Amino acid sequence: MEDILINCSPRETRVGVLTDGVLEDLHIERHASRGLVGNVYLGRVMRVLPGMQSAFIDVGLDRTAFLHVLDIEHAHQPGGETKPIEKLLAEGQNLLVQVSKDPIGSKGARLTTTISLAGRKLVYLPGDTHIGVSQRIDDESLRESLRERVSALRSDAEQGGYIVRTSAEEGASDEEFREDMAYLARLWHEIQQKRVGLSAPALLYEDLSLDKRVLRDMVQSGTRQILVDSPAVFDELRRFAETFVPGVLSRLVQYSSERPLFEAYGLEEEVAKALSRRVDLKSGGYLVVDQTEAMTTIDVNTGGFVGKRDFSETVFKTNLEAAQMIARQLRLRNLGGIIIIDFIDMASDEHRQAVLSELRRAVAADRTRLTVSEFTELGLVEMTRKRTRESLSHVMCETCPVCQGRGQVKTARTVCYEIMREVVREARQYRDARSFKIVASQTVTDMLLEEESPALGLLQDSVGRPVTLEAAGEYAQEEYDIVIL
Repeated sequence: MEDILINCSPRETRVGVLTDGVLEDLHIERHASRGLVGNVYLGRVMRVLPGMQSAFIDVGLDRTAFLHVLDIEHAHQPGGETKPIEKLLAEGQNLLVQVSKDPIGSKGARLTTTISLAGRKLVYLPGDTHIGVSQRIDDESLRESLRERVSALRSDAEQGGYIVRTSAEEGASDEEFREDMAYLARLWHEIQQKRVGLSAPALLYEDLSLDKRVLRDMVQSGTRQILVDSPAVFDELRRFAETFVPGVLSRLVQYSSERPLFEAYGLEEEVAKALSRRVDLKSGGYLVVDQTEAMTTIDVNTGGFVGKRDFSETVFKTNLEAAQMIARQLRLRNLGGIIIIDFIDMASDEHRQAVLSELRRAVAADRTRLTVSEFTELGLVEMTRKRTRESLSHVMCETCPVCQGRGQVKTARTVCYEIMREVVREARQYRDARSFKIVASQTVTDMLLEEESPALGLLQDSVGRPVTLEAAGEYAQEEYDIVIL
């Protein structure tokens, strides 16, 4: 069974999804940096880049947003050819766009001109006539039935197409489809009306807040309860549910215990683990997760697990457990882009295929689109997972000011030798200097006075002038200054 926990504070909302008591998904939205995916803007084309077949669009954000020719609705021509972007857009042109990916790192938001508006059971496509069905609905007869029902309910005068959402799989009525159609048509009309008279850049439509999106998008038949720890937010969600998602009303529960919600369910500890580089497995093995700008790498190690049988069985069992944990960590950390998994080497092809099958089974429940490749010649598994928002570590952490994101710092001895070389260089450049003072961290000055004191004596003899030390408590280990006296 699934439980959804909504923890609210004045400037932050956190949502944890538990399956049988285990945290499987985590979402965080902060008022100061709310996600932009789904927002509709009237933008202005700032630059068209034919060489990249892309354009930079000003939508009023800190950084210009990015639009690729493949994301332009009418760029596709018969025969599979794509019309050049320079023939579709011109600098200074106003353009209706929607955010498909949040700004990530130094990259601006990714845009599309294919507008889609989400309802409870349907997604409305104003610029299309297609009736589609979510790929997550596998039953082909049900897919065809839903497609026919929506086609029949759409009026002849109505413009636009629809995609039937996964939530309709549980038995959506014609009345629910009609209500969605009326609501989405009204919403699109309001966006068009708002556009009149506005100059670009301008925000025309903002998607729902995280707590409301939970009710609209994340509640399914297996959801037992939705716990909300804020009375004000609970009342707001209840009113929202009465109007838009009455089916979830009975599962909305106000959490009133004095113990904090996330703490009571052990989620604070899970969040801390999701920020750690190392992830321990129950068997004694562990994962090492490293994020870089280009990709994420996941290394699987046996650790202290020795097993009861031969080594190949130990490796196989560790890899199977790792496959399940990797799928969970992808969701918790919201890892996207290219992901490389280095499973422990397996000699048996049967074992490799079993691990790959387990990985694919484990990621099948992921709401984010992803692909999993076969094992490469080097024994690696390559994955891609759609990146639509910042990862958990990028939301909650920042680059260490001491190591600048390297994850390590120079040893005190290395810094000592750097300082000595710098003193020699300064002595040659400033021959009139009477003495030199080294200002460094306590650790470095202690090493210069103790273990490296002979080297410090040789340094003074080499430069022919006194060298004194001063410990600065506020200095990091790699920081130092040389003062010429």
